[in-house]
Amino acid sequence: MLKIYNTDIQTGKTSEINEFKKGSWINLTNPSDEEIKNVCENLKIQEDFIRYSLDIEEKARIDQEEDDSTILFVIDVPVIEKNADSALYTTIPLGMIVVRDDFFITVCSRKIKVIEDFEKLKAKNFATYKKSRFILQIMFSNSSYFLNYLKRINKETEATEAILKDSLKNKEILTMLSLEKSLVYFSTSLKSNEVVMERTMKGKILKLYDEDEDLLEDAIIENKQAIEMGKIYSDILSGTMDTYASLISNNLNTVMKFLTSVTIVIAVPTMISSFWGMNVGLPFGHSSLGFPIIITISVILTLLTTLWLKKKDML
Repeated sequence: MLKIYNTDIQTGKTSEINEFKKGSWINLTNPSDEEIKNVCENLKIQEDFIRYSLDIEEKARIDQEEDDSTILFVIDVPVIEKNADSALYTTIPLGMIVVRDDFFITVCSRKIKVIEDFEKLKAKNFATYKKSRFILQIMFSNSSYFLNYLKRINKETEATEAILKDSLKNKEILTMLSLEKSLVYFSTSLKSNEVVMERTMKGKILKLYDEDEDLLEDAIIENKQAIEMGKIYSDILSGTMDTYASLISNNLNTVMKFLTSVTIVIAVPTMISSFWGMNVGLPFGHSSLGFPIIITISVILTLLTTLWLKKKDML
């Protein structure tokens, strides 16, 4: 999908347009080959920069042409992958391309909330022709979304823990595992984004004004806070998973101990009945009270065995 936005310099209003106008923002969301060729032919840029951003395995980085006419910024953005059992929080690459001093392009393989906020004009002081500031605003917004998603992960962890306290089920354990994987993805992506921001901060890639530097510093602080929060949540979740693994093992041992004790108790009357089932001379074999006596002996021995096992904390 291809959309073009432009901010009027005089009125400051941003609106969607149908032409490649200087100072406009071109947003590509899972674009077709025709849309990619259309943009590249009109803006006279290589297709590689756009296709790099559509690669799910692409890592956060900065790349530029030899003449510095086109600069590519790739950062990781958080998304939610939903399935039947649980939601997996992961990241995908977002490409931001500065084409000379004329155009700004964003490229992503799917719709993301970071870009939707700008499309719906929720971002403050946003102008398509202020390309450097636009990039920094996206970085700051992206860091904020990481923080929000981390808080959601923490709440889901606490909710799952509450269920696990009552009963240990595979579904809840798998949910915890999914959340732990999510924190690993977030931690890796946040550190990669930090490298991109630090390199941008040096001022050799983009020309930064005082206001831009303040915004970038805020974005770096938000990103660092997200890194620390992710590490704390990851450590807590890892410790929780280890604790529940021990609980599961302990519960299994308790069940096995109980079943073993029940087997021993049942074996006592079985053993006695086996003895008196032999075709040999045995006590009470010819007595009319033989059966009640043997039953009484079995019951007594079974009760004694049960009391002994209970004393040994086996039942």
